Amino acid sequence: MCQQVAQGTRWTRCGHFQRHLVVAIVDCNRTRCERSVYHPRGCRLPTCTKNFGAEIQQDVDSVDEYCWACRAAQDRARRGVNI
Repeated sequence: MCQQVAQGTRWTRCGHFQRHLVVAIVDCNRTRCERSVYHPRGCRLPTCTKNFGAEIQQDVDSVDEYCWACRAAQDRARRGVNI
């Protein structure tokens, strides 16, 4: 599977990654991956991989805090609110 290389912020307290920009695509060089330049044009095989693989994350900065989603979840838990 081809992979996207993303740059973003790492929230160090929860470990989550906030993507800002996809800067590159790593080609897997497989003919059965629709994202690869080696995938034949006009191929209609249903067995070909259609999605990108796991994202390659590059930290451009880090914040010693919880991410927004974790802070919101902590706040809801503190208030006893269920979603």
